[in-house]
Amino acid sequence: MASANQAQIAPVTVARNLGWAELRAALAAGWGDFRACPGYGLFFAGVYVAAGLFLYFALFNRGEVAWLVPAAAGFPLLAPFIAVGLYEVSRRREAGLPMTWGAVLGALRGRGGDDQIVSMGAIVFVAFGFWLMIAHGIFAVFLAESGIGTESLALFGTRAGMMMLVVGGAVGAVLAWAFYAVTVVSLPMLVHREVDFMTAIIVSLAVVRSNSLTMLVWAGVIAVTLFAAMLPAFLGLLVALPVLGHATWHLYRRAVCDPA
Repeated sequence: MASANQAQIAPVTVARNLGWAELRAALAAGWGDFRACPGYGLFFAGVYVAAGLFLYFALFNRGEVAWLVPAAAGFPLLAPFIAVGLYEVSRRREAGLPMTWGAVLGALRGRGGDDQIVSMGAIVFVAFGFWLMIAHGIFAVFLAESGIGTESLALFGTRAGMMMLVVGGAVGAVLAWAFYAVTVVSLPMLVHREVDFMTAIIVSLAVVRSNSLTMLVWAGVIAVTLFAAMLPAFLGLLVALPVLGHATWHLYRRAVCDPA
């Protein structure tokens, strides 16, 4: 039976009392996992960094420099899917299981081996594409007013450009929060338990709803850290992404447990 600090969400219970101590402990444990198994963290972060650099050079070569702003804003949406391998590293380290590349990469399908994480991955990429479509529409509305093309960042120095940033930022924040609420617990749960992705999403939303302030702070930590880490040619992500990925696993372990 769930206690006052827990809520029953079949087939698990979720904590209602996550606080600053849990966030600090998760970050400390995430740093410990990265230091213990740096090769895995650098590999998955390297894939993410390579994708970011490819996107940057593709937009630059096409003369679509202004698109770097919405692309950079939406790019963190892909981070949770990249972090799936990191969740498996933390799980295996916690359980004392041998660490092998085959086992870690095999986790990309989920515990049940029925491609539940692949289904979640499809949602990730659809969400990223949806954000780019919305950003394109916002650009189209304000570009006509500014009279400046997307080949220059000078667009954002105009009144229309600044308004575009405000509107786009507000819309992007709403989408990012919804996506975060859906994935922050569901992806590590799919690595840990044999559940379908809809059940994992329901549990994730329950954790966010039951610990709204703490999970909002955690979302802010992730967003600010990833954005700052992207500034030095994406290279800061080589450390930031693995630490945050491992830390998210440990926060999930504190938030979700088996029914008593």
